[in-house]
Amino acid sequence: MSSGVEIRAPAEQTEGTRSQILRWLKQVGESVAENEPLIEIETDKVTVEVASPGTGVLREIIKQEQEEIAPGELLGRIDTGTAAAALAQAPRPAAAATAPAAASASPVAVQSGTRAPAAAGGLSPAVRRLLSERGVDPSAIRGTGPAGRITVEDVLRAAPGSAPERRRQAPASVAPPGAAADALSRSHRVPHTAVRKRIADHMVQSLLHTAPHVTTVFEADMTAVLTDRARQRDEFARRGAPLTLTAYFVQAAVAAIRAVPEANSRWTDTALEIYDSIHVGVATAVEGVGLVVPVLHDADARDLFDTARALDELVTRARAGKLSPADVRGGTFTISNHGVSGSLLAAPIIINQPQAAILGVGKLEKRPVVVEEGDEQKIVARPRCYVTLTLDHRVMDGHQANHFLQVFVQKLTGWPA
Repeated sequence: MSSGVEIRAPAEQTEGTRSQILRWLKQVGESVAENEPLIEIETDKVTVEVASPGTGVLREIIKQEQEEIAPGELLGRIDTGTAAAALAQAPRPAAAATAPAAASASPVAVQSGTRAPAAAGGLSPAVRRLLSERGVDPSAIRGTGPAGRITVEDVLRAAPGSAPERRRQAPASVAPPGAAADALSRSHRVPHTAVRKRIADHMVQSLLHTAPHVTTVFEADMTAVLTDRARQRDEFARRGAPLTLTAYFVQAAVAAIRAVPEANSRWTDTALEIYDSIHVGVATAVEGVGLVVPVLHDADARDLFDTARALDELVTRARAGKLSPADVRGGTFTISNHGVSGSLLAAPIIINQPQAAILGVGKLEKRPVVVEEGDEQKIVARPRCYVTLTLDHRVMDGHQANHFLQVFVQKLTGWPA
């Protein structure tokens, strides 16, 4: 008699997100081995591979690709009877593992995985999608990852632009007379990914249907922070923790949250839920992928060194496409250091629901300021940046937001006091 096992969606899911089946890596009737990657599931946070819970033959697919799923929901079944298990364990042609059909034409989404990418010729889901999007043959790329695997960075170096971009950059042929007007209306369409659509929905929901946004702006003098960083940077690096300015921003945010706990909360219909722990999400731009927000958990329990070390680990995993769902779960407050890409000021930055506030940090640059030295006033150049707090006006009023930024700026200005 045949026996079987159920394939279920991961029980854990980031709060406030939705999940959907991105791709089945096997079809009904195909053999599967236990722990072999079987499904790719996509949320607006990460994409993860679900491993096969048993060895046998895929008997039934219940949830189809692009269908939304709930944590723990039944997705399919595997026949694990004796005959099916024998079929699954039989040698398979090597070509089956590298079939080009395994690649998707979807644009790249934020990728994360907790398992080694054993399927599809050793290519991770992020790499397979990027190869397909940019029309690149993997055999033409020399991998720099472990055991020679191809990484996202390898693909980006080999094909800096997508296929549509390369077509747009190709020399234009001479247009026939009268065709100039038609040429002005030419365009091409880039389908939205599920991640992009969910981010859009999340932003609209946050700004227009959930929280009344208000932004307050201060300016921070970074002289003391830069002096301290120059003093400690080499020692931190020797101990394995690159010292970035973001580490200082996290520490200053913790001090400000302690002064204004409402900034570390969520609005509910019956009460304001203020979190006792501070878990800071740090927006990180990943080239070729997009924006991902890994969470530095228990930021309030870390000193500067531990903050710098943990941030480096999170950013490294994010850029390598190796964040786990736990790495993006549970944030209570978010920092967006948009100044690293040249932005002076961004307002409002959309609040990452269900949080109550988001801190923005602009570009650090030298600016002329008036300082008093005794009875004299002088104009000097100082390294400064704009900092903003966008808040849910249901949670906080202006004086609370201003007090938050006062403490934040004072912490940076008076570092290390």
